Amino acid sequence: MTKDLTRGKPFPLILEFSIPVLLGYLFQQFYNLTDTVIVGKSLGVQALAAVGSTGAVNFLIIGFVMGVCNGFTIPVSQRFGAKDFSLMRKYVANIVYLCIAFSVIMAVGTVIFCDPLMLAMETPEDILVRAGDYIRIIFAGIPLTFLYNTTSGLIRALGDSKTPVFFLVLSSVLNIALDLIFILVFHWDVQGAALATVISQGVAGIACFLYMIKKFDIIKPKGDERKFNKKYCSVLCGVGVPMGLQYSITAIGSVILQASVNGLGSAAVAAVTAATRVGQFFCTVFDALGTTMATYGGQNTGAGKIDRLGAGVRDSMIIACAYSVIALIVYFIFGDYLVMLFMNGDQTEIVKNAKLFLLQNGSAYILLSAVNIYRFMIQGMGFSRFAIFSGVFEMIARMLMGVFMVPHFGLVSAGFASPFAWLLADFFLIPAFIHCKRKLEKHFEKR
Repeated sequence: MTKDLTRGKPFPLILEFSIPVLLGYLFQQFYNLTDTVIVGKSLGVQALAAVGSTGAVNFLIIGFVMGVCNGFTIPVSQRFGAKDFSLMRKYVANIVYLCIAFSVIMAVGTVIFCDPLMLAMETPEDILVRAGDYIRIIFAGIPLTFLYNTTSGLIRALGDSKTPVFFLVLSSVLNIALDLIFILVFHWDVQGAALATVISQGVAGIACFLYMIKKFDIIKPKGDERKFNKKYCSVLCGVGVPMGLQYSITAIGSVILQASVNGLGSAAVAAVTAATRVGQFFCTVFDALGTTMATYGGQNTGAGKIDRLGAGVRDSMIIACAYSVIALIVYFIFGDYLVMLFMNGDQTEIVKNAKLFLLQNGSAYILLSAVNIYRFMIQGMGFSRFAIFSGVFEMIARMLMGVFMVPHFGLVSAGFASPFAWLLADFFLIPAFIHCKRKLEKHFEKR
């Protein structure tokens, strides 16, 4: 079922659309958490650190994939908002061709260069082999990552944010079952956790694809609409590649920061890993609002309803600010118990450092919410290249913290890296949104 976000009051529309998206992200993080809990509890702190040490590289590559897929679907949402369904279907056909090419090239390339990447990040020697074993399998599954993110993104571009959630529920249950089987029964170590994640995402991707083909005739290319077209591919890459690069540029700073944390030893890596996993779960609200803004911005821009963009940002920020306060309170009261999900209670120093890391990040969630809301709105409006610069600011902030602060002040300074990055990104994104909105207003006034 499609949904038109160009009519009606923005607040209820945003809330209604974002809640299913949030549930999808929660389930996605739930099985990521399950991986970490089973690895930490069953295989020990070193295995937990091995998985955690791959986080920045994972974000560098998989983040690019997710950004590209989300970008590819923005022209689709814009054409849907403009009711230009034939051109929309031509974009869909060329998205398929691009995804096949991107996924094969990236999977082969990342698997080949996996070990040099982990060595370059100064991964501690006692976890290096396990870290490589884990991330190599994740990278080999990149085609399945493309499949799920593209199909679910296309479904959301048509206004249906609920359906992908159902398939993620199935995927989450399957992931948990496979984790338990591969690690506890087959004793496959961290490779079992990676394989469970890849298989589960593949199942969700195939389910989304089959559902989309069966239920959305409006999106199925017909006749000449299936032809490969360089012009359409150029438009798609013009939106998708900048969005992917935005993730990757941001991740470069995270890679450098992760390398600095790796230099502090396995215990520091384990503390950051546990805190990061908890934080990722709580930050799904901001991810959901960002995804909602991309579709909302795309449809309203396509329809020429520029006056609704500012209202959408405002209402999203109200939701995000209220949630940010709640999340910080939860961290303060229950932070110890949350990080102890991933390790035994006798790891008191690691638990203490992980909670401090959580509080440092949680205190700046309002800044993070603005990053997601403004960045994805700008992308939905069709100005993906602008959003890249926010990633540059984040990269610079994390690089500075990783190179100059962590080696001298230790783990406590790593907890301030993300808040500093979000602050710098906001300094760029908020004026950029105002500029892009004015540019669109002038464009539609001339028509």
